[in-house]
Amino acid sequence: MRSTFLADDFSLAQDTRTRSVTDQIFDLLYDRVVNLTLRPGARLSETEVATQMGVSRQPVRDAFYRLSQLGFIQIRPQRATIVTPISEEAVLQAYFIRAALEESCLRVAAQRLTDEHLDALDQVLDAQAHAIESDDRAGFHALDDRFHHDLCTFAGLDFVWTLVRETKGHMDRARYLSLSYGADTAFAEHRLILDALRRRDADAAVAAIRQHLSRIEGIIARLRIDQPEVFG
Repeated sequence: MRSTFLADDFSLAQDTRTRSVTDQIFDLLYDRVVNLTLRPGARLSETEVATQMGVSRQPVRDAFYRLSQLGFIQIRPQRATIVTPISEEAVLQAYFIRAALEESCLRVAAQRLTDEHLDALDQVLDAQAHAIESDDRAGFHALDDRFHHDLCTFAGLDFVWTLVRETKGHMDRARYLSLSYGADTAFAEHRLILDALRRRDADAAVAAIRQHLSRIEGIIARLRIDQPEVFG
């Protein structure tokens, strides 16, 4: 059976000095698993992906391995590789780790962020508002990451986002599915976080991000009813 991977809208960057071919393949597949273009149970073939992307099998194999380490795909020797279901346990573990890291980060951010940093974050939220108006879920999701990434970077804690990104993939799969009804709420919570930071109120910022991240529990409960087939 043919795999469900399609690369019609993808081409490798000409300058691979900053991002390797493996990185590009990994990023593409990662995004398609998160946004459920590749749904749980979807079949992937090293050979077909390599052919469609015009590369050798080795970088595809390396990208597959990285995805399997995240629990996104199951590599089965002599059989098709498949996209795994969303693991509720993995989602809640990611939430626990992310909440601990980002709450600590915001306490630092409340002291360190400059007016220029806060204005830059405002611009990210303005772009998110536009994404909501245009029903651009992929754009909204990317800007969501940008907002949280920039909070860490502006606080001088880049390593926090590196740790968060390594663990949040399963959480992202569930969150992406919720954007059809939850984007407005997520945006409003981002505003609360930024408003607290402008007031240099670390306690309020931590409370706001705790509320923001804890919504994942309600998202899981709703998805269990609306789309039970995406869970393992």
